[in-house]
Amino acid sequence: MSTSTIAPASAPPVVDVHVIVRTPDGKILLSQRGGPYGHGQWHAPSGKLDPGEKPATGAARELWEETGLTVDPDHLQLAYTVLHRQDPTILRLGLFYLATAWKGEPENREPDKCLDLRWFAEHELPQDLIPYPAVGIHGALTEPGGLTRHGWPNA
Repeated sequence: MSTSTIAPASAPPVVDVHVIVRTPDGKILLSQRGGPYGHGQWHAPSGKLDPGEKPATGAARELWEETGLTVDPDHLQLAYTVLHRQDPTILRLGLFYLATAWKGEPENREPDKCLDLRWFAEHELPQDLIPYPAVGIHGALTEPGGLTRHGWPNA
């Protein structure tokens, strides 16, 4: 195998859905991880799709489960896609949605997984974003509709 190719993943990709909640004045809701992956770092509310679940429906579910905010899946706009190679055998398909309308005030509904929920100005996002979601968040804000391959070797 040449250095420009990589072994195929042994399983189908994990599909992650991420929700970017942005206020009209440009603030973004982020959560600070409390679990072992990315402990203390920030990311958008997110999670994995359940089997057979439509992506926008899963994104709305994850947002509600983590923050108590409700959003109609029709008010989620696919803003960015990330193909993330977690390791040589695990691929993740990250779908980053922008919530165009939602209801409620955010609350930490998963304190065992989340240390904090906080609004950040779009131009002052924390430096300690988890790298994979950071690519999708920044992409959604600067290059809507784009795609990044994260964690893949350079060809």
